[in-house]
Amino acid sequence: MDVTWYLILSAFIFAIGVAGVISRRNPLVVLLCLELMLNAGNLALVAFSRMHGGEAGQVFALIVMVIAACEVVIGLGIIVAMYRNRLPID
Repeated sequence: MDVTWYLILSAFIFAIGVAGVISRRNPLVVLLCLELMLNAGNLALVAFSRMHGGEAGQVFALIVMVIAACEVVIGLGIIVAMYRNRLPID
């Protein structure tokens, strides 16, 4: 397959994530949409890495996955802390 198809899919997934972040107020949905955006970036990094024959894009994608995992842990911790204090989450 050509790299163009991967980049089109990556742009489509990124657009879905941006639309979700802009249109939703629920923090859990916003976190999921941010994950979609990061995964779209990972797909583009791996596609470019495969196109050029190097491993740098795959290493950057791994770093982005680690950052995304940290972001989810911190975000969910904040949401759980707010829920326990009965603060409005929206």
